[in-house]
Amino acid sequence: MGDRITRTLVEQAWDELEKTIMYYNGRPIGTIAARDPDTAALNYDQCFIRDFFPSALLFLIEGRPDIVRHFLEETLKLQPKTGQLECLKPSRGLLPASFKIATLIGGEYLKPDFGDHAIGRVAPADAGLWWVLLLRAYVISTQDTALVQRSDFQEGIRLVLELCLVTRFDMYPMVLVPDGASMIDRRMGLYGHPLDIQSLFYAALRTSLELLLPIPENQTILQAARNRLGPLQQHLRDNYWIDTDRLNVIYRFQVEEYGEEALNQFNIYSDSIPFYRLAKWVPEAGGYLAGNLGPSQLDCRFFAIGNLMAIIAGLTNEHQSHWILNLIELRWADLVGNMPMKLCYPALEDRDWQIVTGADPKNRPWSYHNGGSWPVLLWMLTAAARKMNRAELGHHAIAIAERRLLQDQWPEYYDGPDARLIGKEARKYQTWTIAGYLLAKEFIANPDHLKMITFEAQEAEDWQDPARTPGSYSPIAPEYQGSKS
Repeated sequence: MGDRITRTLVEQAWDELEKTIMYYNGRPIGTIAARDPDTAALNYDQCFIRDFFPSALLFLIEGRPDIVRHFLEETLKLQPKTGQLECLKPSRGLLPASFKIATLIGGEYLKPDFGDHAIGRVAPADAGLWWVLLLRAYVISTQDTALVQRSDFQEGIRLVLELCLVTRFDMYPMVLVPDGASMIDRRMGLYGHPLDIQSLFYAALRTSLELLLPIPENQTILQAARNRLGPLQQHLRDNYWIDTDRLNVIYRFQVEEYGEEALNQFNIYSDSIPFYRLAKWVPEAGGYLAGNLGPSQLDCRFFAIGNLMAIIAGLTNEHQSHWILNLIELRWADLVGNMPMKLCYPALEDRDWQIVTGADPKNRPWSYHNGGSWPVLLWMLTAAARKMNRAELGHHAIAIAERRLLQDQWPEYYDGPDARLIGKEARKYQTWTIAGYLLAKEFIANPDHLKMITFEAQEAEDWQDPARTPGSYSPIAPEYQGSKS
């Protein structure tokens, strides 16, 4: 009986996913964000680059790469290729958060949104990174190396990385981004160096070493990627990591230290960190990467995307990867509850909510980005667990999701500390909710699919020598594999 119900659920999920496919000049090009018949569309009738990622992986798994190829080709055409000092226009290399199909007398065209129409008017820092990762997945799945070797695709990868590696005042190895520049696209106190972007940046840098050909035009980016990967990895592993031992070190930090030998390099004040709550919440055999780090700032909230993508991308070492999964398992009621899983934990409440979010009513405590639960994270949780040979966590999370998703009409997110309430403003028939469930099922059934998105852990000193640069998989042509730049 249970297997038959699951088969029916999967079949209905696929039926709903098929209805979301967008066609541009007669060709499939992506999926709309949601298909809720009872709510105003706003921009949910557009295709978001980050939203399409799980759907694209599913189409690749199902042997339907054309929609992914068309998506990659058409979105690349939207990327500005010339330098731009005009503040009201998108920067060179930026990819849009979303696009829609518009019509003129001459026919159809794609109208991108670079943040100029978004709530808050923030450009997407993550869209280009997701695009690069999807290109890698496409090439690994299809072996279509001719696509990635095309000059326009080589330039597209290069421009995305140039935008992240741009000369700036900041001297940290991370990417400096504004609030609202990722999936958390509203004010949540993430300005600076949010973990979600750093994990994606690390994965994109690794991807560049696999996809960029060792030709003269790429030499600067290839060397910059090798120069950045080691410091970025070490910085995140060392300074973002939180476990009981690390908490004890931070608790006893001295402040106002000066010089190269300072232990408290960021001048973190102990009174700004809820040590008693953290000491009780973080298990002895668990830990996680903090949400953000900067001058006098250590954001100790747990952010799911950054931690799960850190495991998937090999940013965390084996010990840290297992301890993140330990934390999720041992704090299951807090982080998963009745629907996988919390986007961030804990929620900002009371005065903190007012100050940090600007009293945003949509991000009120335990809703939406502020402690809400997002079923799309099911695929990331399952992928991370499967990669670390802990498939039971994925099985458990999928079983929880299956109890409600169809009955609740595939909502965008859930509210409440235990995720019992359908999100107050959640769209129904949210495409990446459907895709996240189906993709998690595929990863459980066949872990070989993980090769499209995962990287093996690598040590910092290996990045400088091209001969030792990893390559768990190098999808470029054989004559380039192993070549020194």
